[in-house]
Amino acid sequence: METTRNGDVMIVRLARPEKKNALTSEMYAGLADALDAAETDQSVRVVMLLGSGGAFTAGNDLSDFLSNPPRGGEAPVFRFLRALARASVPLVAAVDGDAVGVGTTMLLHCDMVVASTRSRFRLPFVELGLVPEAGSTLLLPRLVGHAKAAELMMLGHFFDADEAWRLGLVNHVTEPDDLEPTLARLAASLAAKPPQALRATKRLLRGDPAAIEAAILAEAQVFAERLLSPEAREAFTAFLEKRPPDFSKGA
Repeated sequence: METTRNGDVMIVRLARPEKKNALTSEMYAGLADALDAAETDQSVRVVMLLGSGGAFTAGNDLSDFLSNPPRGGEAPVFRFLRALARASVPLVAAVDGDAVGVGTTMLLHCDMVVASTRSRFRLPFVELGLVPEAGSTLLLPRLVGHAKAAELMMLGHFFDADEAWRLGLVNHVTEPDDLEPTLARLAASLAAKPPQALRATKRLLRGDPAAIEAAILAEAQVFAERLLSPEAREAFTAFLEKRPPDFSKGA
C-alpha cells in the first residue's frame, strides 16, 4: 500500500498488482492508519482510494486470511471498516478491473466513485460460506432496494460498470486511461469547497454513523461464526485446491 499527497488530497493506492491487490492484514492496518491520519489532519480535504495494475482489489487474500483470521474488534480489518464508517473527510475511489468482496462493499462508504469500462464487481460471500461485511447489509438495500441487494449478495454474480452505474454505485464510467484523471478532477473540485461545510454535508447525507457501526458489528459476529462452519471450511479448501466446492452434505 502506498500513501502520498497531492496538495489537499491524500492518495491511498493498493499496490500489490501481482495478486490483484488482494488484501492482507498488514494492508488493512495500513488502510486504517491512513484514514485515521486523514481524520486528524485538517489539511486533508479529500481521500482518493486507488488500485493498481488493472485491478482495484480481488478482496481478501484467502491464504493470509486463513493464517490470520480476524479476532476481536481491534483486528486490522475491523479497524478499517470502523474508519470507513466514521470518516468525515470525503472519500472518492477509482475502480479499474475487479472489485471483489470488500472491494465492492467499501465503495458503499465512498462519496463518489468512478469506474472504468473494464471494471467488474462481485459480492461472493455466500459462495464462501460467509456473510457480507462493512455494513453492506444495511447500506446496499438502502441504495438499490431489498430485491436487487438480495440478488447481488445471495447469487454473488459479477456485474459490470454499466450496471454499477445504473444501480447508483458509481458516478461515472470512463475508459481506463481516463479513469484516474477523471477522479483527480473530482477530488480537486471537492478539495476547493469550504471544508467544514463539505464534511457537515457528508455527515447529513450518510445518516446515523452509529447505525452503520451497529450493522458492521452484527455482521462481524455472524461472519466470525461462519468462519468456523463446515460450509466455509469446504469453500476455502475447494478454492485453494482449485476445485468446485461440494455443499451437498449440508451443515
